[in-house]
Amino acid sequence: MGLSPPSALLVTVGEAEPLVGGHRVRFDPVADRGVPAHVTALYPFVPRDDLDESWLGRVAAVVGEHAAFDYRFSSTAWFDRDVLYLAPDDPAPFAALTRALEREFPDYPPYQGRYADLAPHLTVAHSADGVDDADLHAIEAELRSGLPIAGRAEHLTLLTEDDVGLWSVRCRFAFAG
Repeated sequence: MGLSPPSALLVTVGEAEPLVGGHRVRFDPVADRGVPAHVTALYPFVPRDDLDESWLGRVAAVVGEHAAFDYRFSSTAWFDRDVLYLAPDDPAPFAALTRALEREFPDYPPYQGRYADLAPHLTVAHSADGVDDADLHAIEAELRSGLPIAGRAEHLTLLTEDDVGLWSVRCRFAFAG
């Protein structure tokens, strides 16, 4: 039997769904596979079939050291004109959480260690073959008119992927407070 797919630790941003949901389904390949609007805390994480109470307890301990926090997204930004995203006004709580998880789980660096700057973000669209730049710029204008989005992060969500590529919530870990 091969390795099961990796899991993901996310701060979900349900308040963003009305604004970004339709665009994500069209332009973010994970959206129509069950991944909600979110800021990634740690991906890839432990393979699905290896997650046990020990792993979950370690995640809960890290998350329990972090207070729940308010967030606000009032601007859009791009990664190399390839990825359109919402940028949190204060990325520090997201980054602190990711760094704490990275310290606890050094064998699972964020994005496999590919990026020096983690830049917490909520992905809305990836440019791809057949996607017109004008469409992405129109989406960006629509997003800007719907901002700001504000909410409160009260938990971290663990998602796992099944054998056909669909994601679902495995559990949630409450932040302190």
